Amino acid sequence: MIIDFHAHVTVDVPAQLARARRAGVTRTVLQSTRVHPEAPTTLDGLRAEFARLVGVVGGEAAAEEEFRAAMAELCAALDAHPQEAVGLASARLGVDAERTTAAWLDSALARPGIVGIGELTPAPGRAELIEPALAVSADHGGVPVLVHGFAPNTVEDLRTYAALAARYRTVPLVVGALGGFNWLELVDLALQTPNLHIELSSALQVFAVRAAVRELPERCLFGSNTPYGDVVAARRTVEAAVDDRAVLALVLGGNAARLVG
Repeated sequence: MIIDFHAHVTVDVPAQLARARRAGVTRTVLQSTRVHPEAPTTLDGLRAEFARLVGVVGGEAAAEEEFRAAMAELCAALDAHPQEAVGLASARLGVDAERTTAAWLDSALARPGIVGIGELTPAPGRAELIEPALAVSADHGGVPVLVHGFAPNTVEDLRTYAALAARYRTVPLVVGALGGFNWLELVDLALQTPNLHIELSSALQVFAVRAAVRELPERCLFGSNTPYGDVVAARRTVEAAVDDRAVLALVLGGNAARLVG
């Protein structure tokens, strides 16, 4: 089994999953999105979507209606492709967090096909805002939680994620995109934190993937970060970095299967 642990719903899910099948993926873990950079056909359109993306990954406040629309888009994809896709539920952070985050995620996790929480995108320097989601995960038996790991997340954010993971030891906390520019720090933190996992999409160097997998073969997860990455290319990157076939099987699917069932 090959599991793409990090993919966002696109405007053409059938084509997206066909591409995943070409990469040998048997299950795609979809996350909702409020941005569709794959949709524009002009440079101006792409520029506008990326301007929205800057706000999203920067933790910019968003209306509840935006999250409901994104969640509805995710649920429609899961309903249409139950054999190929499962989902993670995102949540607004920092807005009456103790009450609204718990209620929102409790409802989402009760839905068939939702197997975890993510991708959470706290503002840089505010990684502690994910704590209510970790509490919900713990209440639900420790479902995986995926957090944004690339810029504008900082080294301090990664350290906060690790500290929170140490506090919620039953929760598999997955840091996305190999921690971006701070991948080496992330590997060090994960070595000290048994429930901190690393998702490998958007890796900046093949040797970063190789180093992470060598140190943490049972806690590295294959992901594409579609539409920002390509699932075929992402698999080839992992295969270029990992020679041991048993370890490769863990990274491509075995580790994720333990987290999502």
